[in-house]
Amino acid sequence: MIPLFHDFRGERVLVFGGGRVGYRKARRFAREAEVVVVAAAFADEFEPLFEDEGDERPPLSPVKARIDPSDVGTWLDRAAPALVVAATDDAALNEAVERAASERGVLVNRTDEHGGRDAGSVVVPATARDGNVVVAVGTGGRSPALSRELRKRIEPELAGAETVAVVTAELREDLKRRGLPAETRRDAVRAVVESDAVWRAETEEGSKKKATEIAERVLGD
Repeated sequence: MIPLFHDFRGERVLVFGGGRVGYRKARRFAREAEVVVVAAAFADEFEPLFEDEGDERPPLSPVKARIDPSDVGTWLDRAAPALVVAATDDAALNEAVERAASERGVLVNRTDEHGGRDAGSVVVPATARDGNVVVAVGTGGRSPALSRELRKRIEPELAGAETVAVVTAELREDLKRRGLPAETRRDAVRAVVESDAVWRAETEEGSKKKATEIAERVLGD
């Protein structure tokens, strides 16, 4: 499997299953997508996600219904999702979801299967995040426990990554405006990214100051 990042803003994700696994999947995709969760019952964890947040709509829409495998295709046609998640405790229903999604060319994440998967299937990785800087860890669906452990080990290393990303993005644009050659720009940005002083700076302004100093030293060499 080849990892990709997908922007789900403006997309819909359809989740079958109201248990804890369905909750984790729904919460993940609700960061960006419109999420519809279909289940006969919902775990208590779902409650905060179903509540209105002031003037904003709740991040998830619950649909309480008992789904027969023969009805899955109708649900997919009605919802027109970019991705469907099969997270029920019924293997026959999960299989029906996977089959219906495959027939319609819709990406599918089936949570009760590990290892070998059909084309069009998606494994949702464990992710470590600092702002918009995201590291995804996957084992091809074979060992979620290992993915979670690796995420725990990686998370401390990401502290400050969002600030460095913002600083270097601004630096790159500044160097472009100055008309510097691509190789010179790459050397300057690389020196900033590798600098412990930039990572240790306590504020974004501090990081910018350190980054500017380092870049100018590289440009002056």
